[in-house]
Amino acid sequence: MFFPIDPSNGVAIYDQVVRQVKFAVADGVLREGELTPSVRELARQLAINPNTVARAYTQLQSDGVLESIRGTGLAVRKRASQKCQKEREQLIGKRLETVLGEACRSGLSVEAIRQLFEQSLQLVTSTESSS
Repeated sequence: MFFPIDPSNGVAIYDQVVRQVKFAVADGVLREGELTPSVRELARQLAINPNTVARAYTQLQSDGVLESIRGTGLAVRKRASQKCQKEREQLIGKRLETVLGEACRSGLSVEAIRQLFEQSLQLVTSTESSS
């Protein structure tokens, strides 16, 4: 399991790990009952401190996404996928509201914002489909 961590984006690294694990569960990359990498293994993969991964895993357990399997490790809980999908939509929705609010306050017309959104969406989807 590998996902990008950006120490310069203003979001705490442990929070980025939490979000990325939730997104992986929402996408079905991590399935119900599947074990997550150990703290040390994920820390090595992401080149971050193991304490950061441990903190993220603790948060994910608290959020009901992961559960401890005695003697084995941490696994994705049943029905975590639906929960993570809902949380992902809420997070992205809030981020879009922030950006769109900023665009409106800057004086851009609704049509100009719509055009920028469509251009950005097209760029992102064409980039994603080519990779």
